[in-house]
Amino acid sequence: MEPPEHFEDGFTWKTIVGAVFLGMLIMPGSMYLSLVVGPEANMDTAARWVTIILFAEIARRSFKELKMQEIYIFYYMAGLAMASPFQGLLWHQYLVQSDYANAMGVAQEIPSWWAPSAEVIREQGHTFFTKVWIGPILLIVVGLLVSRLDQYGFGYVLYRVTNDVEELPFPMAPVAASGITALAQNKENNEGWKWRCFSIGSVLGLTFGVFYIAIPAISGALLDKPIQPLPIPWVDFTPAVSKFLPAAPMNISFNLLWFFQGMVLPFWAVIGGMLGVVSVMIMNPILYHQGVLSHWNPQMDVVNTLYSNNVDFYLSFSLGLTLAITVVSLSKIFTPLFKAWRNKRGNATQLDGKQLGDKKESAWKRLFINDPRRGDFSIFIALGIYIFSNAFWISVASWLIEGFPWHFFVFYALVLTPLLSYATAKLEGICGQALTVPYIKEATYILSGYKGVKIWFAPVPIPNYGVATVNFRVLELTGTKIISQIKTQLVTVPIVIIASIVFSQLLWKMAEVPSAAYPYAQKMWDLNAKNLCLTYSSTMEGGSMFMEALRLKYILVGLFSGVTSFAVLTCLGLPTLLVFGWVRGLGQSTPSGIVLELIGALVGRFYFRKRFGAQWMRYTPIILAGFSCGMGLMGMVSVAFTILNKMMAPLIF
Repeated sequence: MEPPEHFEDGFTWKTIVGAVFLGMLIMPGSMYLSLVVGPEANMDTAARWVTIILFAEIARRSFKELKMQEIYIFYYMAGLAMASPFQGLLWHQYLVQSDYANAMGVAQEIPSWWAPSAEVIREQGHTFFTKVWIGPILLIVVGLLVSRLDQYGFGYVLYRVTNDVEELPFPMAPVAASGITALAQNKENNEGWKWRCFSIGSVLGLTFGVFYIAIPAISGALLDKPIQPLPIPWVDFTPAVSKFLPAAPMNISFNLLWFFQGMVLPFWAVIGGMLGVVSVMIMNPILYHQGVLSHWNPQMDVVNTLYSNNVDFYLSFSLGLTLAITVVSLSKIFTPLFKAWRNKRGNATQLDGKQLGDKKESAWKRLFINDPRRGDFSIFIALGIYIFSNAFWISVASWLIEGFPWHFFVFYALVLTPLLSYATAKLEGICGQALTVPYIKEATYILSGYKGVKIWFAPVPIPNYGVATVNFRVLELTGTKIISQIKTQLVTVPIVIIASIVFSQLLWKMAEVPSAAYPYAQKMWDLNAKNLCLTYSSTMEGGSMFMEALRLKYILVGLFSGVTSFAVLTCLGLPTLLVFGWVRGLGQSTPSGIVLELIGALVGRFYFRKRFGAQWMRYTPIILAGFSCGMGLMGMVSVAFTILNKMMAPLIF
């Protein structure tokens, strides 16, 4: 796929209306569903589709068409809206009031610029509109603005190096760009099947959402206890099976979204995930009888079982599996990299030294020649942005936290981050894969010798700028000028800030977060808090549960198990995705949604694919987007009804 000859500015008045639509209608539904259903109800993909299709239909009925550049901006804008950091304000107020965080001594050390103390929150009531929340909100605002600016820093430099100088192909960029160009080229309405698929999925999502979301939400607003025709987020069978499957977390979800995800996900990845879950079901009873999972008892539910097993074994074992995946990924990634280098070296031997030197010199000149069609800007400006953002965060963290190990992060900014980012950019450009190194921040804080919890809340991201190169390549393939993104952020970010704070406030006013009104948060936030506090304990004074739970022998077992699984399954000629799914599933996954996901994968592969042929694989993503949209609409209706009920209650009584 080649970039078009003509580049345009995709930012228009239509995109401004789209930003308001996303901020005021899509975001509240997404926030509500994340509390009720969980992250599997993520509306990122649905928000992109809904926004594009809605405005495309409005434009068509106005005898106009959306340009490819406008479609890209809608696509990009939806991603900005769904990634709002302000949705974490609700988590902030919960963690500081968490019973476990208080028992561990973590809540008492949480700084006021991250969240007020539990006593202050209880005094002020359920509101973010008080002076005690000014500091945390201001820090998030500043962080959001600097992070948006940082997108045009070192990531842009790497894009110019890998794209313009090295001319790498970026195999994954055309995947995202092709969907946008396909929508733009649908002028004869010869792809009406997309709208039909989306409509079918939306109707199914609306119907299911009535029972799964609307009835519990509306009944919860009217009655003392909500009515749940289907259990949310799952049914817990752990105590029931504890007699013959001790220490095995067992829960089943009835969320049909998993079913449709199973149709979309690669088949062998789903099979591998199920094999991983089955392996955990077999392995945990053995570990329990061997005395490894010593903290578990038969009265524990699935959440407490997961946590106790994590402390006893899976924290270390999962770290080993992560390292195994990293090692295997590097071997798979560097194989094509080595082949490309060898081919390049072979071609280079056919040129004499002068020709080769001239070729390299002319290639590097492109780094300093801006393309006015794309709206390029100087790489020196980009480097200045990178230096500013790193200096800003290191300075802020050093100001907020006494004894902050700033020298580690100076080293990261000057050496480690550029190296990892360039390696990722190179790999993305050659084979479409990213390089990740786990637990960098955790290792830094532990090795720094800092004592206390405050450091874990320091605003010091360790980004991998190499991933940004793909986004810039998609921007180029769609013929969209860079200034379009900048204008979009200037309009969208303020709307996102306002909408996020307002709707976080409304959700908190409607009911305690978490509570029975938000079933997923009520179930899972306790586990998340426990796991975070376990990590935070690594830098606390006295004994550390984290260091006790981190055992080298289990890390090595995980590393050996992961690498051996890859080697054996690869030798058997099984698909790579099966291997990855299996190894990832070994990290103590629960059955939860994997059962419906497996059913969806089997039905899609052995029934619908036989009936519709290879075309079925083009239908499924759109059906899933429609289903997510339908559930999202039900979520928005439920939010609207609950808000109106809460507002009218004082007037009635």
